[in-house]
Amino acid sequence: MRRPAVPLILLALLLGGCAGSPEPGAGPGPGASPSAAASSEAAEGAASSSEAPGPTPEGAGPVPEVYAFTGTTPDGATFSGEELVGNPAVLWFWAPWCPTCRSQIPTVTALAEEFDGEVAVVAVGGLDGEDAILDLAGDIPHVVHLVDDEGSVWRHFGVTQQSTYTVLDAHGEVVSEGYLSDGDISALVADLAG
Repeated sequence: MRRPAVPLILLALLLGGCAGSPEPGAGPGPGASPSAAASSEAAEGAASSSEAPGPTPEGAGPVPEVYAFTGTTPDGATFSGEELVGNPAVLWFWAPWCPTCRSQIPTVTALAEEFDGEVAVVAVGGLDGEDAILDLAGDIPHVVHLVDDEGSVWRHFGVTQQSTYTVLDAHGEVVSEGYLSDGDISALVADLAG
């Protein structure tokens, strides 16, 4: 009598990645790294961008999925990620109670001031209530502030901890993500402004 090919079926399932695949749009599971989350969202974005392209500048293709987010500015206005299209951008994910974030304020504000009009710097405050984010945001000049007390922009970029940077080139490609020292972010922004 011949045995069923159960080991081969199990191997096919493991290689196919069936177990543990999240529902479409569900995002990464707990403990997923930011780069895994970004890869997951990039794959979902590639699939959805061919189905429903967003507004496009004349002569350009679909707007990359990385820009498909909105946030709220301190004055309550809506900020669209599409405002970043065509320019390099630094998104800095910070929390009001984070000592590392507070120590980065001088570097972030200096970069935003020095490269104004060349590289957008967006400070995305989260992991705390709106009042706490607004209180510290008032002490961080020259940047675009987003109050992300519900974490929607953080989730869009797969950010799970502060202080994290997501750096985009002018084409919307992620050139760096995660923690960066003041020297590293400064060199990267200067290179992007090139």
